[in-house]
This record gives sequence, structure tokens and C-alpha cells, in this order.
Amino acid sequence: MPQLDAFDWRLLEALQQDASLTNGALAERVGLSASQVSRRRQALEGAGVIRGYRALIDPEAIGLSVTVFIHVALNTHSRDNARRFRDLVKLTPAVLEAHALTGEADYMLKVAVGDLKELARLVNEVLLPHESVARVRSEIALETLKEPGLLPLAMA
Repeated sequence: MPQLDAFDWRLLEALQQDASLTNGALAERVGLSASQVSRRRQALEGAGVIRGYRALIDPEAIGLSVTVFIHVALNTHSRDNARRFRDLVKLTPAVLEAHALTGEADYMLKVAVGDLKELARLVNEVLLPHESVARVRSEIALETLKEPGLLPLAMA
């Protein structure tokens, strides 16, 4: 990881709050010139500290009103089986996040679907029939208390 100074931390904080800010607007916020902000931003992107930019879209506004956390246990714990499951996850658009876990489940998926029928299709026609999967347990989120999950930046 590159050494980050106070300006880098302020730049990251500002971008995390609003990635649509121009270099000029960022310069005002962090106390540098627009050209310095541009160079620092490019360096942070090149080093992989900034991985990309996204628009935050309200899932309900586009018909994805059900958020589900799905715990998946694999049928065997081989490298090939894990790769097959990871490939499945990458090819499944409803999967928003996927995490390898310790404990009873091997993976936890966060998915967004339009309704319970769509969830049933995902579980019964995509996940359970897959050769790598042994068990699936789903939990439907009743309410989202916090999003989008901004990182707690430890300012230098």
C-alpha cells in the first residue's frame, strides 16, 4: 500500500462522499490546486487504492425490492469446487456481494431480487442444482439500516 499523507486522506474522504466531484471542487475541499488533485487522484487509481466509481441506485426504484443474505455450504472443499462456485457467483447478476466465511457456511451472498418468486428461482434453479453447492440457507432483510457502507477512513 502506498504511503498516504493528509491530503490523500482528505481526497479519499471527499471522493467517498461524492465521486462526481470535479478536480476543481475536490481542490477546494482538500486545499490543493486542481492539477495537484488530478495527479494525486491518478496515483491513487494507479496504485489500486481507488478501485472505481459508481452511481448509487435505489434498488426499489428499479424493481429490486427484496434484499436477501444467502449462506452457501459447498459439497466438497477442493480448489476446483471453490473455483466453480466463484465462477457461478460472477455470472449471476442478482449477486451484489459474495464473501468467503469461517464457520458453518462457506460463503455468504448478498442478493437483490424483485420478489419472492425471483428468489425461489435463484435458489432452486441456479444455486441448489449447481454441482458445487451442498446447502443453501437464505435470510430476507426486513429493513436496511445503513448503506452504502462508506469505509471508516483513519486520517493520517
